[in-house]
Order: sequence, then structure tokens, then C-alpha cells
Amino acid sequence: MTTAQHKIGSGFDLRSSADDVLDGIDLTGKLAIVTGGYSGLGLETTRALTKAGARVVVPARRRPVAEEAVAGLDGVEVDELDLGDLDSVRAFAERFLASDRTIDILIDNAGIMACPETRVGPGWEAQFATNHLGHFALVNRLWPALAAGGARVVSVSSAGHHNSDIRWDDPHWRQGYDKWEAYGQAKTANVLFAVQLDALGKDSGVRAFSLHPGGILTPLQRHLAKEEMVERGWIDENGTPLNPAGFKTPEQGAATQVWAATSPQLSGMGGVYCEDCDISEPAPADGERIGVRDYAVDPASAARLWTLSAELTGVNAFA
Repeated sequence: MTTAQHKIGSGFDLRSSADDVLDGIDLTGKLAIVTGGYSGLGLETTRALTKAGARVVVPARRRPVAEEAVAGLDGVEVDELDLGDLDSVRAFAERFLASDRTIDILIDNAGIMACPETRVGPGWEAQFATNHLGHFALVNRLWPALAAGGARVVSVSSAGHHNSDIRWDDPHWRQGYDKWEAYGQAKTANVLFAVQLDALGKDSGVRAFSLHPGGILTPLQRHLAKEEMVERGWIDENGTPLNPAGFKTPEQGAATQVWAATSPQLSGMGGVYCEDCDISEPAPADGERIGVRDYAVDPASAARLWTLSAELTGVNAFA
């Protein structure tokens, strides 16, 4: 399979911060939407973008919490959005489109990880529904504003995509639910979504990217018991992060999505998976969890997932 998955020598690395990658970039007059932009990496992303001059819209399931979190940042507005509720997605998109603004950057940052078996909407598995289908519907509903702005769309995936390809015969995990494999499927979907969106949108000037932000301890881990994180070697018995786990700070963790959203080094590119502020290499054959798996960037799978997602959500801007 041919691939554009090769490093470009960005000059940044795993320890670069969001401010580092934005050094010298002026976002004055640009509008960004950052889902979940009020917690963890999302909040750091919002902070960095506004510092560079952008206006940032933060759609949030917990609006009062979001408003409190971003209260000290200039140029931020909060609106309501529950990615697990397609009516909420539609309502947010309609409100935004009614404002007659264009979008320069959309970062699909919000997500859930390794939650107990949970059903949303018409019985969809919550991680696939929230992390992928909600963002799929959001992007398609916001398409007029994205196309008008020649936007970059950034889909925040994870090395968790190594856990699972799409379970085409049972994407909603009706049988044999495994929280980590379900998370992996959702993260693979995030990568495939960017592949197909880029293929469909590039003639309109819209380019799409996906990424692994790195390992960072944030509220994303809220569904994990302390004992499980100790067993995985992430923290000690006192809850202190362990250095061998290689965790990034939130400032470092937000860097790759900010780089993908703004870097002139990516002009004319798209549909690629990034990590550590560069385009990723393909995953090695020995199974090491670095790089991107072939199944996550396969164009045929990306098109197949797009068709499935459009059928499930009833939304397709390219129909």
C-alpha cells in the first residue's frame, strides 16, 4: 500500500509544547472550534490558540463547568454540545451556521476512554458513538462553514488505535464487550475519518489530519480505577505519575494537535496521522505500538466507514 506516512523533519519533537509550535504564527482573525476545549488537552489547546490570536468556540456537554474553566481566557465562547446526542449536534451546528461565520480550524478533541459498557442514542456503543459518530455528524453539519473557510479539521486519535481495527460485523459491541478494544476501534475510526474527509474535502480547500497526542494524565482517565493505573505502571500507590511511563505534560500533549491545525509545514498535505509534532511513520511489523497501523489509513476502509457512519447518523454533506 502506498502511503504519505513519513516524517517531514518538522524540527519539533515529543517534548515540544503547544506554544513552541505556534511560535511566530499569528492567528488573529481566525476562528477555531475545539470540542472538549475546557478540560485536559482541550483546555491547553484553547489557551494556546487564543494566545496566538484566534477566537475559539468551545462546545461543551457541561456548559457551566466549561464557562468556569475558560473564564480567564480572552476570545473564547462556550456553547452546548453533547456528542452522544445527534439532536444536540444538529442544534449546535444550526446555531453556529446561523451566525454566518466561517471556520478556519476544527479540532475534534473531545472523547471518552475505556468506559464501562454504555449505550447511547439507539443503543450505540458509547465510545464509537461519542468519539467518532458525534464528530462525524458535527463535521458534516458544519460543512458549509468549513468549506467557506478552507479549514483544517484535526481528529484526535490515539496509539490506542493499535488495539483494534473496525469490527465491521459488530461495531456496537453487542457481543463480548471489551472496554480497551472498543476504545481502540473508536480511535481507529478517528484516523479513518480523517483519511476520507481529506479525500472528499481537499478540492474545496479543506484538509484533515489525525494524531496521537502522547500519553498524558488528564480527566480522560476518569473511568479507570487507581488500581488499574498502578498495574499499568502509570502511577504509584500515592497517585504520583511514574517517570518510566513517559507521560507528557498537558502543554506537550496539546502540541501535536495544535501543530496539525496550524503549521505551514503541512500546506498542501492531508489525510495523514501525526505524532510528536511530525507526520508518523507506518507501524513496524513487530507489533510495537508506535506509528500508524495500515488498517487505520486504508482508503477502502475509510470510504467504507464513511458510508456506514452516514447511514447511522443520517448525515452526509457529500451525498
